[in-house]
Amino acid sequence: MKRTGTIITLILIIASFVLGIRYIYLKDKKDPIIYKTEKASTKTIVKKTVATGSIVPKEEVLIKPNISGIIDEIFVEAGDIIKSGDLIAKVKVVPNVSSLTSAKNSINASKNQLETARLALDNQRKIYNRQKELFEKGVISANDFDTAQISFDQAQQRYNQERVNLTASQQNYDIVKTGTTSGLGASANTEIRATVSGMVLDVPVKTGNQVIEANNFNDGTTIATLADVDKMIFEGKVDESEVGKIKESLPLEITVGAIENKKFDAILDYIAPKGVVENGAIQFEIKGTLNKKDTTFIRAGLSANASIILAKADSVMALKEALIQFDPKTQAPFVEIESGDQQFERKDIELGISDGIYVEILKGISKDDKIKIWNAVKPSQFNN
Repeated sequence: MKRTGTIITLILIIASFVLGIRYIYLKDKKDPIIYKTEKASTKTIVKKTVATGSIVPKEEVLIKPNISGIIDEIFVEAGDIIKSGDLIAKVKVVPNVSSLTSAKNSINASKNQLETARLALDNQRKIYNRQKELFEKGVISANDFDTAQISFDQAQQRYNQERVNLTASQQNYDIVKTGTTSGLGASANTEIRATVSGMVLDVPVKTGNQVIEANNFNDGTTIATLADVDKMIFEGKVDESEVGKIKESLPLEITVGAIENKKFDAILDYIAPKGVVENGAIQFEIKGTLNKKDTTFIRAGLSANASIILAKADSVMALKEALIQFDPKTQAPFVEIESGDQQFERKDIELGISDGIYVEILKGISKDDKIKIWNAVKPSQFNN
């Protein structure tokens, strides 16, 4: 029994030794590298940078009331297409007690002044009539008669002016009290109408809300926002590291996240001269006008990305950037082309624009040359 156990132990030791030697042999064994090749192809290469932003109308018009009050009725809602002059809302005026009292006092003062002017006119009319009779009889000179006539005409003019002032005071009182008055047409009323044609983007007020007129001290309450949705722009920002690469009039390709498989052309027409700090980085605002050639509806405010095309080469000879090598000393680009079975020779090349994957080859090789894939990854020997 002891002898049998010893033999088994020796067999196990020998087997382990043989397996260890085999493992080391397989691990150290190096398979010969067989380099594959690849030819140049014809590509359209676009060098671009990307900016993030959104689609907004080129111009937005804020409709504000010309009188303060309370929204009595609203006739539109977001999404409606309206024309200039269409009724948007009506405002019910809540008169201010102080303004109402002041307007009423102004009416009383105008009435008193009108009565004074009437009395003066009646007096001048009597004097004029007497002087006229005396002049016709030859009692007074023409100069005296002319003086009487001028005084009468002036009294008549003052009376007419006071009548106009009284009418204006009464109209002002009506406007303060009701928001409208007769005789002024659309220049003084409680109807809020569109000033431009377009789509209603937003109606931020509701019936019953109080609104304030726009004046020198207040922007006023916005009743509706209008815009021409056929004139949209891309508004975004680029990092300071990219702003030096772009310029006005460069073409843009706009992709909207909410609209799949669709690209819109645009032209970069604005780059902010001053950057702003956002999250520790300097950002520059850019704008590009969309050139809509179809009827695709783009909602205002949708997120979008703009590919700013820095350079473009159509149908040129191109290679994958991974096949390009660079001289360690001169950093000059070159490739290795096949000259025989697994034999390669160096060829210096001149590069054009690159999109990060493919690079344009200006000269140095032809399309028939087989380029060495010099950095191919060798499959692991433990993979099946």
